[in-house]
Amino acid sequence: MNTLEISGTVRKETGKKATKELRKQEHVPCVLYGQKEENIHFHAHKNEFRKLIYTPNSFIVELKIDKIKCNAIIQKAEFHPVTDEIIHIDFYRIDMKKPFKTALPVVTTGVSAGVLTGGVLKIVKRRLILKGLAEHMPDEISLDITPLNVGDSIKVNDLTQWYPNLEFLDPQSVVVMVDVTRASKSEAVAGETKEVAGAAKSE
Repeated sequence: MNTLEISGTVRKETGKKATKELRKQEHVPCVLYGQKEENIHFHAHKNEFRKLIYTPNSFIVELKIDKIKCNAIIQKAEFHPVTDEIIHIDFYRIDMKKPFKTALPVVTTGVSAGVLTGGVLKIVKRRLILKGLAEHMPDEISLDITPLNVGDSIKVNDLTQWYPNLEFLDPQSVVVMVDVTRASKSEAVAGETKEVAGAAKSE
């Protein structure tokens, strides 16, 4: 799994006034928690988080907060409703030797057989929540869609054959599928309507 180093500074004050002042200086207030350890409130310049936030990728973050060093994943990010600037980030401390839960992006490879015959590829889930050890975490969940024909799909529980060391949540959910086009559906409905009308006339 991708790693990203971020350096921050422990907050001396955590009130609204201090928070407002930090944001004026283009710093983002953050909190680190988890693993039954004491919460750490810290801050860092907004540029430290650009590669972490404005990307579809997921990262294990190597945090350096003054003299404190630890690994974490982003748990929640809050944005300003107007400017879309980052205004707060929650980090969850992880133990690299213990399983942890995170979300990884879904990436498809190949060209579906069904798409080549006129079907439409639908990516139902662009990120998947899963659990596992850091050493088993890939950068992304890669799916080869080449064998999929129209009407075929890949469900979450199908992924264990490719990622046996990971536990996927919501196993019955569809990740990707090849569906018929709207035009094909309309033609099929029209055909059925004509058949019903014809049957009614013959009666």
